[in-house]
Amino acid sequence: MAHYAELDETNTVLRVLVVADSDEPTEAAGQQFLTNLLGGHAWRKTSYNTQAGVHTGGGTPLRKNYAGIGYKYDEGRDAFVPPQPYPSWTLEEDTCQWQAPVAMPTPPDENTYYVWDEDMVNWRAETRTP
Repeated sequence: MAHYAELDETNTVLRVLVVADSDEPTEAAGQQFLTNLLGGHAWRKTSYNTQAGVHTGGGTPLRKNYAGIGYKYDEGRDAFVPPQPYPSWTLEEDTCQWQAPVAMPTPPDENTYYVWDEDMVNWRAETRTP
């Protein structure tokens, strides 16, 4: 089974569909199959097993990340890029993942977790209440 992302005119992912291998002997055939069946602006193959430029099964990664609704397909990088979570975060080129300008601290205990505070441009500790 293969997965394909439907893109709008701005290369934003609208949905991801599964195509049977028999309808997708090549990426071009899969794109044509989906265009004939459903229309759409464009279709790009995506790998369910690719995250941050790594194929989890040891295979060849495809387009840096598995496409998700709202992701952008970047033609220059041939990559799916998730939405930028905060204005201060920057895109890591090798993984096409957004990185905070400050590394998240290690929680001191199991009841502490961190959330990003864009006003402080830093992580803020929060405590879980039982």
